[in-house]
Amino acid sequence: MTTGKIQTRYGDIEIEFFSDAAPKTVENFVKLAKSGFYDGLAFHRIVPGFVIQGGDPSTKSLTNRSSWGTGGPGWTVKAEFNKNKHSRGALSMARSQDPNSAGSQFFIVLKDSNFLDGQYTVFGRVTAGMDAVDKIAALKCDSADAPVDSDQARIVKVTTS
Repeated sequence: MTTGKIQTRYGDIEIEFFSDAAPKTVENFVKLAKSGFYDGLAFHRIVPGFVIQGGDPSTKSLTNRSSWGTGGPGWTVKAEFNKNKHSRGALSMARSQDPNSAGSQFFIVLKDSNFLDGQYTVFGRVTAGMDAVDKIAALKCDSADAPVDSDQARIVKVTTS
C-alpha cells in the first residue's frame, strides 16, 4: 500500500492512497512528491466547512496572488472517477471545467461533500492529522478564499512510501 505524508507547520497529514481505484492519479501525485514539486507550496484555497486546496506552483510567489489556482505541472491526468466518497478527510484532485484537466492541484475535504462524487477523482484519504488540516482551514482568508498570511498555509514537504 502506498502512503504519504504532507508536512505542515501544524503537524503531519498522513495519507493512504487508493492505487487500485485511481492508479494514474496516485502515480502522478507520487512522481510530483518525489521530485519535490509540492515542497514550499501553499494551500491557496481555504473554504471552511468544505475544503483546503493546494498544489499550485504559482503559490511560491507572493507577487501575483491573482494567478493562484491556475498553475500546474505542465501536463494533465485523465479523470479516474470511482466509488470512493468525498467524505471528511478524502483526498481528491482539483480540475477546471474539463474532467480530464487535473495536474497537480488537490484538495482535502473538511465536511462530507457527496455532491462532488463522480465529478472529481478521489485518490486517497487522511489517516492521521486531520487536526492539522482543521488548523489550516481556520486560517484567516481574503475574499478569494486565499490565506492572508500564506506562510501559515505552506506545505513544508511531501513524502511518499
